[in-house]
Amino acid sequence: MTKVVRVKSPGGVEQFEVAEVELPPPGADEVRIRQTAIGVNFVDIYQRAGLYPMPPANIPGVEGVGVVAAVGANVTSVGVGDRVAYAGAPVGAYAVERNLPAWRLVKLRDALSDEVVASSFVKGITAHMLLDRIYPVASGTTLLVHSAAGGVGQLLTRWASHRGAVVIGTVGSEAKAAIARQAGAQHVIVGRDADFAAAVADITAKRGVDVAYDGVGGTTLAKTFGCVRPFGVVASIGQAAGPIPPVDVSDLGPRRSLSLARPSVMAYMNEVAAYRSAAEAVLGGIEDGILHVSGQSYPFSEAARAHADLEAGRSSGALYLKP
Repeated sequence: MTKVVRVKSPGGVEQFEVAEVELPPPGADEVRIRQTAIGVNFVDIYQRAGLYPMPPANIPGVEGVGVVAAVGANVTSVGVGDRVAYAGAPVGAYAVERNLPAWRLVKLRDALSDEVVASSFVKGITAHMLLDRIYPVASGTTLLVHSAAGGVGQLLTRWASHRGAVVIGTVGSEAKAAIARQAGAQHVIVGRDADFAAAVADITAKRGVDVAYDGVGGTTLAKTFGCVRPFGVVASIGQAAGPIPPVDVSDLGPRRSLSLARPSVMAYMNEVAAYRSAAEAVLGGIEDGILHVSGQSYPFSEAARAHADLEAGRSSGALYLKP
C-alpha cells in the first residue's frame, strides 16, 4: 500500500482526497521509488481541472525526487538506494511511492539537494525547450518573459541572462519585481493592468522583442503579439489567467509576420534524446549556480493549499510537496 493524493472528479481543489492504494511490485524495466519531494506545476492544475486527461487512477503530477526502493527485471541503470529524479509521463507523481519506467530516472549527484531539484526540474526542462528549440536564445537576443517571478519565469530569465540576452519581464507587484531583477531581468514592467506593449515599445525603441513567452493566457496573448518584431516568435506556454480566445491568423500576419508556437513540455520530454539532453543541462545549470529558483514547501496532505496558492498568484518561485 502507498498513500496518494487523487482527484475525485474534475474541478477545484475541494476535489482532492488523500487515499491509500495498492502498489504492485515493479514490473520488467520498471523501478519503484520512495519520493522525498514532488514538484507542483501548472500542468497539475490543468489535470485536476479536467483540461488535460489523467490515467484512471486520477493522481496528478509529473515530477519528483526520491530514492530507489526496488527494481524490476532487466533494470541495470539504477540500483536500490540511488537518489534519482524524473519528469514527464506517466502522470501520477502525487504519491509517497510509485513505479516508473527505468529510462525516466536520472541519477542525482550529491551536490544536488532533493528540494532544489524538485523545485526546478520540469520548469528547467521547459526553459531548455523554449530557449533552445522554440527560439535559439543567445547573446544579443531580446526577449519578453511574462510572470518573470514565477518558477518558469525565473529560470527563463536566469538562463537567458547567462547567455547574454536582454530580458524584459512582467510581474504583478513590486515585491515580485525585485525577484525578477534578482534573477537577471534588465527591465521589469510592474502591474497586472500595465500597458506592457507600450512599455516594450519604449524599451526597444519600437523594434519589439525577438521572442516572447506567455504563460498567462486569457486576453494577454493577443496583446503580446504587439510586443514582437516582424518575423519574431510568440510562444504560448499556458493559460494561468484562463482560456485563450480563438486566434485569428490575420493577427499574426502578413503585416506582423509572426510565428506562433504552442509547445508541450510533456511532448518534449517524451523524446528520449531531448529529455536526456535537457535533464543533464538543467542539473548541470543547478550545480553551477546558473539555475536556481526560490522554493516553497507544503506537506503532502496539503496539495490542495499548494494548488490554491499557485492559482491565486499568492506564491512566487516554485512549489513542492514533502511526503
